[in-house]
Amino acid sequence: MTTFTAWKFESVDGADKATAVLREAAGEGLIRIEDYAVIEWEPGADRPNVKYEHRDEIRSAGWGALLGVLIGALFFLPLIGAAAGAAIGVLAKKMDAVGITKEQLDTIGKAVVPGTSALFVVNHDSDRDRLAERFHGLAGSLIASNLVSGEEEEIRRSFED
Repeated sequence: MTTFTAWKFESVDGADKATAVLREAAGEGLIRIEDYAVIEWEPGADRPNVKYEHRDEIRSAGWGALLGVLIGALFFLPLIGAAAGAAIGVLAKKMDAVGITKEQLDTIGKAVVPGTSALFVVNHDSDRDRLAERFHGLAGSLIASNLVSGEEEEIRRSFED
């Protein structure tokens, strides 16, 4: 199953540090990354910096486009006013089709603020236990996923403890 997760970090460089761990874990076969994006929002900045990374070119094309729309709608469209409402409505329908709810989109939009960072990951196949060991100490919190609630709670416990 393809999994989408969004992780928030309380520092601007937290998501970048997590990305390094994620890439290392992928190199060791603990996770197969289809796509990921990093958002870094400097204190006092009007909008965040976004870094995209496509890992699996065949699979990431669709997810990469979806990540781009998601990030654009959540962090850049609100700057242009009323048109953003309609765009976010369309986005919510598209994201709901892959298991990401409007409530989760709202959570992401409210959680990632100046002085923080976020890591959005689309992956397939992972050794969650061994991967969780790698992420200890990075102070990330899961803010959204397309997992069922039991799986999401398991990941929260594993990664956030």
